[in-house]
Amino acid sequence: MPLIVALVLILSGCGAIPGLLRLPTPASAPSKATSKTPSPTTSPSPSPSTPTPSATRAALTIPQAGQAMRKWVGAYNAMLKKRKWWKQNSLLDALFIEGALHEGVLERNHEDFGWKTEHKPINLTAAPAVYLPRPERQPPIGDWFIAQATYKDTKGYARPHVLAFFRSPGKSFKLAVAAPIHWGQRMPKPRLDAGGYITDMDNAMAGSVAEEYLNFWNNKRKKEGDSGYRLARNSYSRKAFPAVNKGMYVAFAGHGSVFGFRTADNGSFFLFAMVNDTKSVNQVLSEALLVPRGSRTIQELGANWFS
Repeated sequence: MPLIVALVLILSGCGAIPGLLRLPTPASAPSKATSKTPSPTTSPSPSPSTPTPSATRAALTIPQAGQAMRKWVGAYNAMLKKRKWWKQNSLLDALFIEGALHEGVLERNHEDFGWKTEHKPINLTAAPAVYLPRPERQPPIGDWFIAQATYKDTKGYARPHVLAFFRSPGKSFKLAVAAPIHWGQRMPKPRLDAGGYITDMDNAMAGSVAEEYLNFWNNKRKKEGDSGYRLARNSYSRKAFPAVNKGMYVAFAGHGSVFGFRTADNGSFFLFAMVNDTKSVNQVLSEALLVPRGSRTIQELGANWFS
């Protein structure tokens, strides 16, 4: 299975994409404006470790995935023009799941504090690069893909971003996680088969890497390295943690789906968002990570802190 899920922390709509690993699911929505936030739903049960292609679902192609992203961008930009879009559950549910949905709900806090919204229009500077698993490697409950696209970040600088999308059968794609690539870093080339499809990531490694990041950001220094992996010494997270671990910082309860692939040089790329318990949603941290071939060091290619 080219996708792993460790914790379902969604507010509405589609549950986290089923994979090999799951932890208990919180049952309540964020305490912030309970009547205004989408209600949690029961997540799908875990899927088999070896998915089989659906007999009724048409296979998603690489051109279709690229078109789907551009369609999503159009719908997203249109949503931003609607008055107080962050208070409209139907708009959020139509475009976001998992960490991306948490970010949408957090805009309500920004309004309460008199801050400007952090979601900005996306104007693509070129066609996105799409990373898509083979049809038979898609989960039985839907399709996913990763895209790399260049557009302006929240400070107005054009930079590469990496995004992951998922759709249930018969539904439109929704954004699960997105992160800008750090200055000086670049996305690794994926290992592709003859059809141009990516090669599955190592699920055991994905779970360990996500665990290591959760331990680090939850300040469990005694557990650092227990996963078998360690953050690189020059990791952006090592520099950023002291600055944000104060004030209203809330420990992360888990992470959303881990998207990823094997790289051309047989390393491993991972993309996921770390999220709070739905009772106290305070921040989202999205991470784009690389573990080089034969290494136990996690290199941070990109990240986004949203609070």
